[in-house]
Amino acid sequence: MRRLHACGLLVLSLSLLEIHHGSPRHHSTTSTHRPLTATEKSTLETMIRVDQAGEVGAYYIYKGQLAVLGKDKKVGPLLHEMWEQEEKHLERFDGLIAEHRVRPSLLRPLWEAAGFVVGVGTAWMGKEAAMACTEAVETVIGNHYNDQLRVLWEIKEPTPSVVALSKTVAQFRDDELEHHAIAVENDAHKAPFHTALKTGIMQGCKTAIWVAERV
Repeated sequence: MRRLHACGLLVLSLSLLEIHHGSPRHHSTTSTHRPLTATEKSTLETMIRVDQAGEVGAYYIYKGQLAVLGKDKKVGPLLHEMWEQEEKHLERFDGLIAEHRVRPSLLRPLWEAAGFVVGVGTAWMGKEAAMACTEAVETVIGNHYNDQLRVLWEIKEPTPSVVALSKTVAQFRDDELEHHAIAVENDAHKAPFHTALKTGIMQGCKTAIWVAERV
């Protein structure tokens, strides 16, 4: 999905300035074949586990919104495209879970149910509320992925697995920020009780990240 027009690109640029609080520096793609240290291995496993859980939640949020707004001529196609992109993200992290033999979050059924409920609930509040949900979620996820990149790019003599994960996280961050820009373009700020809704969803996302990193 790369259909943002000039206005969308401007919004995306402003979002980057607001969300990133200073983008991480570019990292070398050169890798070193060496064993990961115990700390590095733990760091990668935690990242993969929490990111998979986050993509599960995002996938089910869009699935819930599509159940209500899927036939809407304006936002239905947008939600469907973002949902398909989240599906690809989830498939990627499912693969990384298997590849690195990482224990996934034990609370996946909760992330699925919570995501679907949030998706249906915001969609029932209206198209603007559905977009406000995307705005809130992608704000948190954009920051989260950026924080991970800073950690990954500080690893000296990065291994192929570190370089590969860095590329995945960077690409997915950009995808999520595009979703954020789309939401802002499509009247997220006109949602009823926008500030309270956005704040509540953002706090919920931050709590879910904290839990998924540990359980």
